[in-house]
Amino acid sequence: MLEMKRLRLLWELRARGTVAAVAAALNYSPSAVSQQLALLEREAGVELLRKSGRTLEITAAGEALAAEAESLLAGLERAEAALHRARAEVTGTVRIAAFQTAMLAFMPEALRALRDRHPALRVEVVQVEPGAALRETWARGFDLVVAEHYPGHAAPHFQGLDREALTRDPIRLGLPPYGAGDSRFDRVTELAQLAELPWVMEPHGAATRHWSEEICRSAGFEPDVRYETADLQAHLRLIESGNAVALLPGLVRTRGRVRLLALSGDPHRTVFTAARASSGGHPALAAVRAALGDVASGLRFD
Repeated sequence: MLEMKRLRLLWELRARGTVAAVAAALNYSPSAVSQQLALLEREAGVELLRKSGRTLEITAAGEALAAEAESLLAGLERAEAALHRARAEVTGTVRIAAFQTAMLAFMPEALRALRDRHPALRVEVVQVEPGAALRETWARGFDLVVAEHYPGHAAPHFQGLDREALTRDPIRLGLPPYGAGDSRFDRVTELAQLAELPWVMEPHGAATRHWSEEICRSAGFEPDVRYETADLQAHLRLIESGNAVALLPGLVRTRGRVRLLALSGDPHRTVFTAARASSGGHPALAAVRAALGDVASGLRFD
């Protein structure tokens, strides 16, 4: 009989591409992963993997087995959820991936509520950018992801992940306080007036960077991006000190430290949670989503 743990390794190899990536994700050594895959191949009695240079390629038989393993893993998650639904108390561990503003806006209150409602539930949270977090949740590295969707810029879709909206926050132009920097900042009433002034944006590859650049180009200019950081609190500080402007989502708490200018068309970002559909019936996951939803329903934007 085939060993489920080894089938999981084959599925992970198909999902992640290399033995080293599988080992890093599961906290194994690469040699241990290779040994277990070799044992699986002997159990199967057919060639599942072949060497191509320094990497392992999955054969047609291996692909077929990995697809079946995916169904088995989903079935195990559904079985585990059914067992937990039979218990009177919500228990277990939920691993969450969230981006920075979601960590600040949602997590403290949601975690406090979960601590009070379900003391036997363990929640772990890691800050991860949305694109990578969605993929890692699909790959079973996390149970739940809090991700974002900018208008006209779809977040990646992965088969088997569901989505539930949490909130929509407005995206506005963050300007320095009057007199805090270049005097041209004080005269800005529309986006097109910022063609020659400094910007702070997230690094290339982030959805907000792509969206921000497209908005500027639609206004007829290429933004002068002098500062790059994924830390939106750093964005806020650079604006407040008169060094830059940026497009800020409503979840970033400005508390009156910067001027906010509405954009044409009143664009909004969607913040959502995603989880594997096979684990959707798990009481622990439902409890976490309920707590996040409660926090989201009470949010007010500056």
